[in-house]
Amino acid sequence: MKASAEADAPPPFLLHRPAQQAAPLIFASPHSGRHYPAAFLADSRLDPVSLRRSEDGFVEELFAGAPALGVPLLAATFPRVYCDANREPWELDPGMFDGPLPDFVNSASPRVGAGLGTIARVVASGEAVYRRRLSFDEAADRVRGLWEPYHAALSGLIRETTRRFGGCLLIDCHSMPSFPGETGRATDMILGDAHGTAAAPRATRMLEGALSGLGYRLRRNDPYAGGYVTRHYGRPREGVHVIQLEIARSLYMDERRIQRLPGMVTLRADMERLMATLVSADWGFLKG
Repeated sequence: MKASAEADAPPPFLLHRPAQQAAPLIFASPHSGRHYPAAFLADSRLDPVSLRRSEDGFVEELFAGAPALGVPLLAATFPRVYCDANREPWELDPGMFDGPLPDFVNSASPRVGAGLGTIARVVASGEAVYRRRLSFDEAADRVRGLWEPYHAALSGLIRETTRRFGGCLLIDCHSMPSFPGETGRATDMILGDAHGTAAAPRATRMLEGALSGLGYRLRRNDPYAGGYVTRHYGRPREGVHVIQLEIARSLYMDERRIQRLPGMVTLRADMERLMATLVSADWGFLKG
């Protein structure tokens, strides 16, 4: 079934714009979508909760205050296990399909090898998703109906912001599972700037300082240095800076049941403080 053919399917993304953009900032959440087509659920070997453990659950809610503070928020509505917006458009595993794939498909990437290409073969826990092989047309429907519209919206926001302010900083918002065996106080957040190639060091330091000031324990680029969005769009010399922000799920949600915890109220308030701090900062150095 085509993604766009389902009668109750939402649009591929929700774009929440401010009345007037106040700063060269964009917030985006490519992995918090939770609309699972009925045909996909029927094809899956896994129950809905197991599928949902691949989500960056509720991340778009953490940053819902962005428009009121003067910056846009873009959020995918489709789940990453169905189509991953933080991959190249055609990272596909040939073993998942019932026939040969076109030559333009990237079937050799490390993400494909791990089963986590644009169309995931496995969920985060390593369990296989599908009962059957897919057709290439099914993958193409998802890429063209979901991935492409999301990235068209993101590209448009980047162009608009850069044209208006001379540069922009995209904060690509994600969540991360708990780290098994981590001793001492757990890492709260990880900033990924592709090891300094996707954003000016000053931009990363500013975000790092604002989060540290709120009391969060941070790491940089380890183990998440940034995915496709960070590496593809981050072009500091052209005035486009991207930082991937990973937030520990244990701060705000039950990772097994995919349910909000009371800590979400505090974390959302802190993310509003973060955004307010960033909106009022001097971002003139972002210009290419």
